[in-house]
Amino acid sequence: MRLPIIAGNWKMNTTVEQAIELVQEMRGRLEEIEGVEKVLCPPFISLTAVGELIADSSIKLGAQNLYFEEKGAYTGEVSPLMLAGLCEYVILGHSERRQYFGETDEIVNRKVKAALKVGLKPILCVGERLEENEAGKTEEVVTRQVKGALARIDSPQGLVIAYEPIWAIGTGKAATGEQANTTIGLIRHTVSQLYSKQFAQAIRLQYGGSVTSTNIAEFVAQPEIDGALVGGASLKAADFLRIVEQTAQAKRG
Repeated sequence: MRLPIIAGNWKMNTTVEQAIELVQEMRGRLEEIEGVEKVLCPPFISLTAVGELIADSSIKLGAQNLYFEEKGAYTGEVSPLMLAGLCEYVILGHSERRQYFGETDEIVNRKVKAALKVGLKPILCVGERLEENEAGKTEEVVTRQVKGALARIDSPQGLVIAYEPIWAIGTGKAATGEQANTTIGLIRHTVSQLYSKQFAQAIRLQYGGSVTSTNIAEFVAQPEIDGALVGGASLKAADFLRIVEQTAQAKRG
């Protein structure tokens, strides 16, 4: 049995004070929910404050990005060494990084390697654009992204992969549970080709893209889907708590 994982990606939202308030609002109930791994991914500036608030709990901490060099003249970047020991997870390859900051499969690959080197667990994001989906290229694009991101990496321990169709992110238009399950099953098959069937069966695969407390049950009821990478809904304590609770209920049932 794979332990389901729900990660909240706060993106470029919340000041330090707002981040503290959000964690304080949901920490008690979040801690009580068993059978789900819970990860909060605030902006860099709030990692320390949020980390202190959840230090003695089962709630995990994640960063939203890193740079692949350990140090150097890279003004404004955050290195894997800076995050090591500060958090456990790091989101890599998010479509917003690919779209707005020109990240390629090669860059994502270098970031995954850098994260693993210092013991961070990557939440690797893959997903196709609307025009690629409509052209029937979902399988081609997602397979290429998985293989590209994991190229020349042996046994990426702790890796989580999130399938986030770009046309569903922030649009309110989510994939159906069946659609997501099919593509995530493809991802698991691709991982089995890269490593082994045993490794592929153990790895956790999430869905992301307009996930809400209303539709989460449809996704986590699918056999290949092990949780979700949640965007906007993770900024509302009540919504995020319902998503985690429903995930726990679905996987128990």
